[in-house]
Amino acid sequence: MPDDARARQRTGTGLGILLALVLAAVLLTALPDDGEREGGGACAPHSVASWSAEKDLNAEFSRYGDDPSRGDDWTGGDGTHSVRLPDGRLLWLFSDTYLGQVYAPPNPFGESFTWRDTTAPLVRNSAVVMRDGRLERTLATPLFPDPAPGQWRWPVAARVEPRSPGSSEQVLRVLLWVRTAGQAPWIYGVPTATEVATLSLPDLRVESVVKVFDQQLVPDPSRRVLFGTTLLEEDGWTYVFGGDDGQAASRPASQAYVARVREGRLAEPGAWEYWNGSAWAGGAGARPSAVLGDGQRTGVGSAFSVARVRGTYVLFTMAAGTEGLTTVTSYWSCAPTGPWHGPTKDFSPSLPQGAQVAAYNPQTHPELSDDGRLVLSYDVNWLQTAGAAAQLNRNVSLYRPRFVSLKVAPTR
Repeated sequence: MPDDARARQRTGTGLGILLALVLAAVLLTALPDDGEREGGGACAPHSVASWSAEKDLNAEFSRYGDDPSRGDDWTGGDGTHSVRLPDGRLLWLFSDTYLGQVYAPPNPFGESFTWRDTTAPLVRNSAVVMRDGRLERTLATPLFPDPAPGQWRWPVAARVEPRSPGSSEQVLRVLLWVRTAGQAPWIYGVPTATEVATLSLPDLRVESVVKVFDQQLVPDPSRRVLFGTTLLEEDGWTYVFGGDDGQAASRPASQAYVARVREGRLAEPGAWEYWNGSAWAGGAGARPSAVLGDGQRTGVGSAFSVARVRGTYVLFTMAAGTEGLTTVTSYWSCAPTGPWHGPTKDFSPSLPQGAQVAAYNPQTHPELSDDGRLVLSYDVNWLQTAGAAAQLNRNVSLYRPRFVSLKVAPTR
């Protein structure tokens, strides 16, 4: 996700994450052999059998974002992640976010779109609380302040876990991506570090932020790995997936990586272990190896999502080439470390009619899913950098997540 800290915040391009994810979302590979599988009957090839729009969720975000009576809350954002809190509330985390007043249509162009004026502030991150399916309020923004001048934080995956192993007290841990303003081709920010924030419950107060994976000494920014695009909890472990920004260096694809941490220890840098291609390794000298992507034929976007469907792991990312602007595809595996097979069947979710927009950052939301369906969001943004701010202000709905319900089934 994206860019040039304060200048972009106030100019309101709102486009940071778009190209960094969409143009990085390249994956070219052959389909798996028919019937290929590891792990026996519990694991089998899976793909998207059908999908439909999540109308209630889409309508709720429209209601909240279009409300002209509020002057300081969320009106649009990307980098969509969610986490269920112990008291039943759902916390939505966003990266670059528009705040400020919106106005009922018609807009100044006579169009029937809710709109905002050019003074609307853009902040690097935000969090919105939902209760019983209804969005209630935006927490004070930015929730995670900039770590230093010219740097910013984007929240990604999060989970509730014990404050320490075996503790009865729970806290919220949020993975953060730190980026630093840079020059072309790093106009959307240079990957810098992965951090973990600890928030108290139930008041959601940020207690601490710890750097768990520093990449500043990696000389090639396209080889730097940021963890937290998605995570899975299993058998007392948290598996944390990440990616590099290979596309920014003109490599056709980014690569996927995975780390793991014992429950209750996400905020302990020394507790992290990284898959090195043959084993889990920790310590200061640990170097992760890619579990998916060869930098040429196969790979993922820097933001992707992994879910477990029955005994199979399914990874969702944007499709190859120009289809990556509109189409979601998937891989499957019998283990977080792979091998990953795919891509499998694609699907193209709905986009605003007549607008020059693109989809990116497919994220699953297991707290809204059940055995019969998987809820997935995708972010939407203006396609061209030039004039993006004007277009996003002209129609506020263009810079918001959309939601679909997927049926993921074994592939025969």
